[in-house]
Amino acid sequence: MADALWLRTACVLTDYLEYCARETGSAPRPPSTPEAAVLRSVATHIQQRYQHVWSHYRGYRGNRIELVTQVAHEISHGIRGPTWGRVVALVTLAGTLLERPPPGHTLALKQWEADVDRDCQSLVALLCDWLTGQHRAWLEAQGDWDGFCQFFTPALISWRRLLVQVILSYFTATILTYLWTKLS
Repeated sequence: MADALWLRTACVLTDYLEYCARETGSAPRPPSTPEAAVLRSVATHIQQRYQHVWSHYRGYRGNRIELVTQVAHEISHGIRGPTWGRVVALVTLAGTLLERPPPGHTLALKQWEADVDRDCQSLVALLCDWLTGQHRAWLEAQGDWDGFCQFFTPALISWRRLLVQVILSYFTATILTYLWTKLS
Protein backbone atom coordinates (compact mmCIF):
# COMPACT_ATOMS: atom_id res chain seq x y z
CA MET A 1 0.00 0.00 0.00
CA ALA A 2 1.27 3.46 -0.93
CA ASP A 3 2.12 5.96 1.77
CA ALA A 4 0.52 9.39 2.20
CA LEU A 5 3.36 11.29 0.47
CA TRP A 6 3.25 8.96 -2.53
CA LEU A 7 -0.53 9.35 -2.78
CA ARG A 8 -0.33 13.14 -2.53
CA THR A 9 2.39 13.20 -5.18
CA ALA A 10 0.33 10.92 -7.43
CA CYS A 11 -2.67 13.24 -7.05
CA VAL A 12 -0.65 16.32 -8.03
CA LEU A 13 1.03 14.62 -10.97
CA THR A 14 -2.15 12.94 -12.24
CA ASP A 15 -3.94 16.28 -12.17
CA TYR A 16 -1.21 17.95 -14.21
CA LEU A 17 -0.61 15.17 -16.72
CA GLU A 18 -4.33 14.66 -17.37
CA TYR A 19 -4.62 18.44 -17.78
CA CYS A 20 -1.91 18.27 -20.46
CA ALA A 21 -3.39 15.22 -22.22
CA ARG A 22 -6.91 16.62 -22.54
CA GLU A 23 -8.45 17.10 -25.94
CA THR A 24 -7.50 20.37 -27.63
CA GLY A 25 -10.14 23.01 -27.08
CA SER A 26 -11.84 21.16 -24.24
CA ALA A 27 -12.30 23.01 -20.99
CA PRO A 28 -9.87 21.80 -18.34
CA ARG A 29 -11.14 20.51 -15.04
CA PRO A 30 -10.35 22.79 -12.12
CA PRO A 31 -7.15 21.86 -10.27
CA SER A 32 -7.77 19.14 -7.70
CA THR A 33 -5.53 20.67 -5.02
CA PRO A 34 -3.74 23.97 -4.33
CA GLU A 35 -0.39 22.40 -5.23
CA ALA A 36 -1.87 21.17 -8.53
CA ALA A 37 -2.94 24.74 -9.29
CA VAL A 38 0.55 26.04 -8.54
CA LEU A 39 2.13 23.32 -10.70
CA ARG A 40 -0.15 24.16 -13.63
CA SER A 41 0.68 27.85 -13.29
CA VAL A 42 4.45 27.40 -13.02
CA ALA A 43 4.57 24.84 -15.83
CA THR A 44 2.53 27.11 -18.11
CA HIS A 45 4.93 29.96 -17.38
CA ILE A 46 7.92 27.74 -18.22
CA GLN A 47 6.30 26.50 -21.44
CA GLN A 48 5.55 30.05 -22.54
CA ARG A 49 8.98 31.34 -21.67
CA TYR A 50 10.81 28.53 -23.44
CA GLN A 51 8.20 27.83 -26.12
CA HIS A 52 10.77 27.10 -28.83
CA VAL A 53 12.37 24.31 -26.79
CA TRP A 54 9.11 22.70 -25.68
CA SER A 55 7.58 22.80 -29.17
CA HIS A 56 10.04 20.09 -30.27
CA TYR A 57 8.47 17.64 -27.83
CA ARG A 58 4.83 18.05 -28.88
CA GLY A 59 3.79 15.01 -30.88
CA TYR A 60 6.91 13.14 -29.78
CA ARG A 61 7.09 9.84 -31.66
CA GLY A 62 9.53 8.02 -29.41
CA ASN A 63 9.08 6.27 -26.10
CA ARG A 64 7.84 8.92 -23.67
CA ILE A 65 8.60 6.86 -20.58
CA GLU A 66 12.16 6.20 -21.70
CA LEU A 67 12.82 9.89 -22.41
CA VAL A 68 11.49 11.04 -19.02
CA THR A 69 13.48 8.25 -17.33
CA GLN A 70 16.68 9.46 -19.04
CA VAL A 71 16.09 13.06 -18.02
CA ALA A 72 15.27 12.03 -14.43
CA HIS A 73 18.48 10.00 -14.39
CA GLU A 74 20.47 13.03 -15.54
CA ILE A 75 18.90 15.16 -12.81
CA SER A 76 19.58 12.50 -10.17
CA HIS A 77 23.20 12.07 -11.09
CA GLY A 78 23.95 15.75 -11.55
CA ILE A 79 26.27 17.50 -9.16
CA ARG A 80 23.48 19.33 -7.38
CA GLY A 81 20.63 16.81 -7.62
CA PRO A 82 16.99 17.86 -7.70
CA THR A 83 15.65 21.35 -7.12
CA TRP A 84 12.07 22.54 -7.42
CA GLY A 85 12.98 24.11 -10.76
CA ARG A 86 14.34 20.82 -12.09
CA VAL A 87 11.34 18.91 -10.78
CA VAL A 88 8.97 21.32 -12.53
CA ALA A 89 11.02 21.12 -15.74
CA LEU A 90 10.86 17.31 -15.65
CA VAL A 91 7.12 17.26 -14.98
CA THR A 92 6.59 19.92 -17.67
CA LEU A 93 8.49 17.72 -20.11
CA ALA A 94 6.27 14.76 -19.23
CA GLY A 95 3.17 16.89 -19.71
CA THR A 96 4.39 18.27 -23.02
CA LEU A 97 4.99 14.74 -24.29
CA LEU A 98 1.35 13.94 -23.52
CA GLU A 99 -0.10 16.96 -25.29
CA ARG A 100 -2.16 16.32 -28.39
CA PRO A 101 -0.02 16.58 -31.53
CA PRO A 102 -0.38 19.81 -33.48
CA PRO A 103 -2.73 19.80 -36.50
CA GLY A 104 -1.12 18.27 -39.56
CA HIS A 105 1.38 16.28 -37.51
CA THR A 106 2.40 12.99 -39.11
CA LEU A 107 1.68 11.03 -35.95
CA ALA A 108 -1.63 9.23 -36.33
CA LEU A 109 -4.13 10.67 -33.87
CA LYS A 110 -5.61 7.24 -33.13
CA GLN A 111 -2.20 5.89 -32.17
CA TRP A 112 -1.58 8.91 -29.95
CA GLU A 113 -4.96 8.44 -28.22
CA ALA A 114 -4.30 4.73 -27.70
CA ASP A 115 -0.94 5.40 -26.04
CA VAL A 116 -1.63 8.58 -24.05
CA ASP A 117 -3.73 7.08 -21.23
CA ARG A 118 -1.27 4.25 -20.65
CA ASP A 119 1.70 6.60 -20.80
CA CYS A 120 0.02 9.07 -18.44
CA GLN A 121 -0.39 6.36 -15.79
CA SER A 122 3.15 5.10 -16.36
CA LEU A 123 4.61 8.60 -16.08
CA VAL A 124 2.72 9.25 -12.84
CA ALA A 125 4.09 6.02 -11.36
CA LEU A 126 7.61 6.75 -12.62
CA LEU A 127 7.68 10.32 -11.30
CA CYS A 128 6.08 9.34 -7.97
CA ASP A 129 8.66 6.62 -7.43
CA TRP A 130 11.45 9.00 -8.44
CA LEU A 131 10.32 11.75 -6.07
CA THR A 132 9.07 9.72 -3.09
CA GLY A 133 11.58 6.91 -3.41
CA GLN A 134 14.98 7.99 -4.67
CA HIS A 135 14.55 11.63 -3.61
CA ARG A 136 12.24 11.25 -0.64
CA ALA A 137 14.70 12.80 1.83
CA TRP A 138 15.12 15.83 -0.42
CA LEU A 139 11.34 16.15 -0.91
CA GLU A 140 10.67 15.96 2.83
CA ALA A 141 13.49 18.42 3.58
CA GLN A 142 11.83 20.89 1.19
CA GLY A 143 8.52 20.62 3.07
CA ASP A 144 7.06 18.28 0.43
CA TRP A 145 4.21 19.83 -1.61
CA ASP A 146 3.53 22.54 0.97
CA GLY A 147 7.14 23.64 0.49
CA PHE A 148 6.59 23.55 -3.26
CA CYS A 149 3.68 25.97 -2.94
CA GLN A 150 5.65 28.25 -0.62
CA PHE A 151 8.65 28.20 -2.95
CA PHE A 152 6.65 29.31 -5.98
CA THR A 153 4.16 31.71 -4.39
CA PRO A 154 6.15 34.15 -2.19
CA ALA A 155 5.88 36.88 -4.82
CA LEU A 156 2.11 36.51 -4.87
CA ILE A 157 1.94 36.66 -1.09
CA SER A 158 4.25 39.70 -0.99
CA TRP A 159 2.20 41.40 -3.69
CA ARG A 160 -0.99 40.89 -1.68
CA ARG A 161 0.65 42.26 1.46
CA LEU A 162 1.91 45.26 -0.46
CA LEU A 163 -1.55 45.88 -1.90
CA VAL A 164 -3.11 45.75 1.56
CA GLN A 165 -0.48 48.17 2.88
CA VAL A 166 -1.10 50.60 0.01
CA ILE A 167 -4.87 50.48 0.53
CA LEU A 168 -4.50 50.99 4.28
CA SER A 169 -2.11 53.90 3.69
CA TYR A 170 -4.56 55.45 1.24
CA PHE A 171 -7.44 55.21 3.73
CA THR A 172 -5.26 56.58 6.52
CA ALA A 173 -4.19 59.51 4.35
CA THR A 174 -7.81 60.14 3.32
CA ILE A 175 -9.01 60.13 6.92
CA LEU A 176 -6.16 62.41 8.05
CA THR A 177 -6.82 64.80 5.16
CA TYR A 178 -10.52 64.87 5.96
CA LEU A 179 -9.89 65.51 9.66
CA TRP A 180 -7.30 68.21 8.88
CA THR A 181 -9.73 70.05 6.56
CA LYS A 182 -12.57 69.86 9.12
CA LEU A 183 -10.43 71.00 12.02
CA SER A 184 -8.80 73.87 10.12
